[in-house]
Amino acid sequence: MSDPAAHYREAVAAYGRGDMARTLAESRSVLRQLPDNAAAHALAGVAALRLGMAADAVTHLREAEAGDPSRVDHPVQLANALQLAGDSVGAVAALRRALALAPGDAGLHLHLATLLTFTGELDAAVAAYEACLERDPTQWQAHLALAQARRWTADDNHVTRLRGLLARHGSEAQARMYLELALAKELEDLGEYPEAFAHYTAGKAAHRARRPYDAAGDRAMFEALRRVAPRDDDKSGDPAADPVFVLGLPRTGTTLVDRILSSHPQVRSVGERYDFARVLKQASGVRSPHPLDAATVAAAEALDWGRVGAAYLQAVRPLAGGAGRFVDKLPHNFLYLGFIARALPNARIVCLRRDPMDACVANFRQLLSPDMPFFDYSFDLLDTGRYVLEFERLVAHWREAFPGRFLELQYEDLVADQAGQTRRLLEHCGLPWDDACLAFERNRAAVATASAVQVREPLHRDAVGRWRRYAPQLTELQALLDAGQAA
Repeated sequence: MSDPAAHYREAVAAYGRGDMARTLAESRSVLRQLPDNAAAHALAGVAALRLGMAADAVTHLREAEAGDPSRVDHPVQLANALQLAGDSVGAVAALRRALALAPGDAGLHLHLATLLTFTGELDAAVAAYEACLERDPTQWQAHLALAQARRWTADDNHVTRLRGLLARHGSEAQARMYLELALAKELEDLGEYPEAFAHYTAGKAAHRARRPYDAAGDRAMFEALRRVAPRDDDKSGDPAADPVFVLGLPRTGTTLVDRILSSHPQVRSVGERYDFARVLKQASGVRSPHPLDAATVAAAEALDWGRVGAAYLQAVRPLAGGAGRFVDKLPHNFLYLGFIARALPNARIVCLRRDPMDACVANFRQLLSPDMPFFDYSFDLLDTGRYVLEFERLVAHWREAFPGRFLELQYEDLVADQAGQTRRLLEHCGLPWDDACLAFERNRAAVATASAVQVREPLHRDAVGRWRRYAPQLTELQALLDAGQAA
């Protein structure tokens, strides 16, 4: 019989090397002989979590917490696994158990507040953000999340606190980014638009100074994508019909459409998944640092699209819980639309469109995953304008190259005619009408996107033409878009 201690040592060593598959295998070797070993369950659970194996991670981490309930990291990791598995309510409960063990941990309060925002418990989320900041005012991310959690008023805001923190910590790049953006949001709520815009600009510039934007690389990628076209002999895609891809620029209604669709009894949302991008990158064999670049696009021409589609489905289908349709609503899948059309020829694709000025301002106002290269364009207003123009050109190319393969849905049309556009959406997805789709704000499923607050409200026109609040600051952007659209 093998030595469980030796297997455990190898599991720890593999974890240190970042080899999660070996970590999981060695931990399970321990558990075959010592099925109640909490440390082995914890290692197996974290490894499974890192490998995207949500159900396995939950199982192992539940055992780890049961076996050693005194360790705060067990319920914390279980919360992460439950969130990956789509059980945000269970994740909140796990984090509350962690906080009972470590009530002074500001980071745990921030984690809980984030999950409460996703589940729509916004008053509790605000209290948890405040609890975080009471324990550690330098949790900079919490200031921005708190500012975005509700609309603030002249009698209830944090403007004075944010100004004071900026005066003391404005020389620190990360602090300045979060504090400037938080202050901008609260000033916007108060109607102080010129000052708000100045703070949006300063906050974004603080990050751009640390992470320059490779504009030439993005241009080359878009140019390569506009050369992608179907081949007459390419019939190898996986025939699955259950995926629905909702894509488009961020902040243009993708979460709204995801909520409309997932309110249907035959549909489940799997959230924003990077699985198609990951599968394509791995299949291409290109080892460049960016998820998608000109070299990866070129290499993709030789791929077996059936295998790409099958690999994607293997990763994502378990999250759909057997639903007849599942929605993958990663906005930047618009870059992959042509590849999705080849890998999954029966998948439904919905591309969101929005007035370019509103799209630019919405992207510029929002902090979009600052460490993800997909969003590097969004830290400068004119770079954002150029990117939006590239998006428009690429959608025009996909429309010509893959006619009839995707539905273009205009955000403003959806706001103006919710019922008519919802019917059009359901017909495109092969779904029968269901009145629940008109009451998406009652959908209690978690929302782990920047629109988590907005989609808890009924549809309204507040965001249509929002750019006009900042019209005096947008003259250069307007000229850029006008020139680009005329070209």
